[in-house]
Amino acid sequence: MTEFKDHFSAQSGTYAEFRPTYPPALFRFLASQCTQAKFCWDVATGNGQAALSLVEHFTSVYATDASANQVSQATPHLRIRYAVEPAEKTALGDHSCDLVTVAQAIHWFRHDDFYAEVRRVLKPGGLIAVWGYGLHTVDAGVDSVVKKYYSEIVGPHWPPERKFIEERYETLPFPFRALTVPQFEISAEYTPGEMLGYLASWSATQGYIKQYGKNPLELVKSDLKAAWGAAEKRTLRWPIYLKLGQV
Repeated sequence: MTEFKDHFSAQSGTYAEFRPTYPPALFRFLASQCTQAKFCWDVATGNGQAALSLVEHFTSVYATDASANQVSQATPHLRIRYAVEPAEKTALGDHSCDLVTVAQAIHWFRHDDFYAEVRRVLKPGGLIAVWGYGLHTVDAGVDSVVKKYYSEIVGPHWPPERKFIEERYETLPFPFRALTVPQFEISAEYTPGEMLGYLASWSATQGYIKQYGKNPLELVKSDLKAAWGAAEKRTLRWPIYLKLGQV
């Protein structure tokens, strides 16, 4: 079995604190597409961010992640059961789920094995929703600094699977009957410090630190401060790339 690629346990606290939250409209839409909204499996739940939104629409949610460190950061909820399990092998019974969700993680999976597991656990006609989000935007000045950081400074440290995000999930294997979806985006107000915290949560930032023993954000902090201006907070926007399929 291929070893689980853990790119986030080392910064699980930073991930939980600074990653953006998904828009409520996304979860309302997903629930509305299900024949029943009783039971959802949220795969690679991380700190449980998507699971907490899903449980507002489903009777119960089973939220799994292969990283025990990530699950330890999850917020408890009476109708969410957290478990440390790989995406490709869950303890769920056959045909038990109305919906399977994967937020910002499907590109890391062994796709054939995971999709076989999805077919096993979904009810007939059940749905699978996978989504990721691209590079955020603020304005031309801030975006220029962030893009340089993304591509040139930490660029060599992105895992190869990152290409699926860069290609907007258009090249992601997805062997299900595709359903039409609306366009969603994430929007959030960040301070400069919070945006730096978000950049610190990137796997490529951690890869740079591991190789060189120093924080690459120090190379762009002054440029980001100058581009940010005097505003205490700015609006960050992330495009969401959503695929919805039916077995």
